[in-house]
Amino acid sequence: MQTLEVRNMVKTFKLSKKQQKLEKSNEKLKVAVNDLSFTAHPGEIFGLLGPNGAGKTTCLRAISTLIKPDSGDIFVGGSSVINNSIEVRGKIGFLTSELKLEDHFTPSYLFTYFGRLHGLEDEEIEERKDVLFNRFGIENFREVKVGQLSTGMKQKTSIAVSLVHNPDFVIFDEPTNGLDVLTARSVTEYLEELKNEGKTVIVSTHILSVVDKLCDKVGIIINGKMKLCDTLENVKKTHPSHDLEEIFFDLIKEEDELGGIL
Repeated sequence: MQTLEVRNMVKTFKLSKKQQKLEKSNEKLKVAVNDLSFTAHPGEIFGLLGPNGAGKTTCLRAISTLIKPDSGDIFVGGSSVINNSIEVRGKIGFLTSELKLEDHFTPSYLFTYFGRLHGLEDEEIEERKDVLFNRFGIENFREVKVGQLSTGMKQKTSIAVSLVHNPDFVIFDEPTNGLDVLTARSVTEYLEELKNEGKTVIVSTHILSVVDKLCDKVGIIINGKMKLCDTLENVKKTHPSHDLEEIFFDLIKEEDELGGIL
């Protein structure tokens, strides 16, 4: 069962005095994700959409076992992130802006290093390296130190490294951030390839055009709550304009009027 299911997830964080000032709040706790639930299936791209600070990254970090939910659970291919975190890590490929590649290592070295961490044999690592480096145009840069690579090439290397073990679940947090148009397009095209291979793909972004073009299903998160979750087609039917941007901003406005934002 290659379904990914988030069940009633809650996650809170303690706020420092500096963070309280930034939040303009006296509350010592911030609810980052509040009773969040959704399901992503094989062969589809699920888009998590929301403004900055909505809880998208917190959700993905919990799926990837980097943080633990306060309550609720997440099941990745039937494995619980709470009870079987090591098993879950072997099933997912997680790309995040927090993955910083060391400047003095080469793409080839990093790929081999992470492949061995996942328990792959060197022969299998080299086979995967050839496939992914050729797919992303990294081949001619495989022995160039990361610090000398362009932003786009660093992102492509990060993607290749995150997929070294050929995971069934692919989770990308803001995968096109800071990329030029051509590199961004190569990333979105590859996500479609993964979908067609039957992978379960989750993409978090605040770029509406990426969701509109790429995603089969969409979940709109505002203030840690899932405000709308359905197929992209059905989501568009909820608004007279059938326009994702109008739907998104109407939901933000509605939450703002309830005192939920800013």
